[in-house]
Amino acid sequence: MPSPSVSGVDRRFFLSSLLGVTAAAAGLSGCAGSSAAADKSDTDEPLATKVPSGTSLKIASYQNQQQVQFKYAGLGALPFKVSSWANIGAGPDVINAFRSGSLDLANNAGIPPIQAHFQGYDAKIVAINITRKPNYVFATKPGSDIRTVEDFRGKKLAFSQGQAQGVVLLRALKKAGLAYDDVKLVPLTSNQFLTALQSGQVDIAPLANQQSPAYLKQYESKGARLITTDVVDLLNLLWAPTSVLGDSAKAAAVAAYIPYWAKGQVWQYEHPDVWNREFYVKTQNLTLDQAESISELANKPLFQPSWDEAIKWEQETADLLAEGGFVKKFDVGSLFDHRFEGIAAKSVPAEYRR
Repeated sequence: MPSPSVSGVDRRFFLSSLLGVTAAAAGLSGCAGSSAAADKSDTDEPLATKVPSGTSLKIASYQNQQQVQFKYAGLGALPFKVSSWANIGAGPDVINAFRSGSLDLANNAGIPPIQAHFQGYDAKIVAINITRKPNYVFATKPGSDIRTVEDFRGKKLAFSQGQAQGVVLLRALKKAGLAYDDVKLVPLTSNQFLTALQSGQVDIAPLANQQSPAYLKQYESKGARLITTDVVDLLNLLWAPTSVLGDSAKAAAVAAYIPYWAKGQVWQYEHPDVWNREFYVKTQNLTLDQAESISELANKPLFQPSWDEAIKWEQETADLLAEGGFVKKFDVGSLFDHRFEGIAAKSVPAEYRR
């Protein structure tokens, strides 16, 4: 795709207004490369084999998913203290929390680490779960006649540059042969997508699988629909600030946490009935039918011993963003801390590590 302006939106405003997280506002534009280079040595030391006594981490657990997984999976106590479980999920919010020191470890898709690098904030990927099936669908506003991605031409699309929804949209446009100039990208955060659809501010927004049943229940009778594609967001990952990983005690705690994270996802996949009841129904107020429809779309967790495929995917994503002028082109290899490579794969049965 070419690198045109974003549908008449001034690019400087577009980039700086997205997600409440701006390189300009933070005074960080253009320093990503120097930051990464300066902090690289912090993660050169081998990982400690035991977590020192008194070590603690602040871990993101969006909507308390981790606690629910760990409780019902019966994984036992973590070998360190969790000083806080932060109800944070969106990449921009995670980056802000990393910066403020209120978060040490988070679970996100592949795009937030790219966005953090662009903003000059240095953080590293420490674990990866490969997702093979789509986690997002495209929802139309009520009364829309849009039925395919090709119909997005000339339409207003909700776009979140620093989140998985953004890259899924860009990949879908590219696959459909649509350039950025063919559509109108409306900068919003993902938590604004539903309101934007309901009000007609946008024609299309990518929604997570777990959001779509409730949206259809309310608006399908008014002409809203879902458009499914085979576009996936390949990476479900754990990442942490380089300053955290440069602390030998905290790095050891991160390494100790990864098997819990991996086993928790395997347990969820293998026990959908319990997860539907204890998470979706009891904490998300979905009906059992809605919960079951979401779990039927769940990805089988895959923790590969090698990160080669993940790195290739992350590079393609960064290049796609660079083509549109959303970030500067760079080598994503700097985003991965290879000391942790293989830890997740070793902690799960063979069928979950190919």
